[in-house]
Amino acid sequence: MPRFKDFGSKSVDENVEPISFKLWDTEFHCIPQIQGKVLLDMVSDSSSEDPSKSSKVISQFFDSVLVEDSKKAFNELLVSPEKIVSVDMLAEIVAWLVEQYSDRPTERSEAS
Repeated sequence: MPRFKDFGSKSVDENVEPISFKLWDTEFHCIPQIQGKVLLDMVSDSSSEDPSKSSKVISQFFDSVLVEDSKKAFNELLVSPEKIVSVDMLAEIVAWLVEQYSDRPTERSEAS
């Protein structure tokens, strides 16, 4: 018997609700679904001990999930001298988004 499996060609689920979050009184909108590879890349690269690589992974993640208008506003917020977004807050947002995209709850790791 040949070893073969057809995984089909499932299209994007039109019934998936959009994802949004609010930060500094601004609502940011994300695409409703992402490629599984985006999450896999994030998981594999985020365990790197090189802080610049981890930082790049987070930036790429936000670039992948935010819709264009929100991406521009979010990047402007991240360089604002008045509205600080801490690393902890970014981590919390990423964890929440990963939970939304993977449909599985994530637990925040305790600080050392």
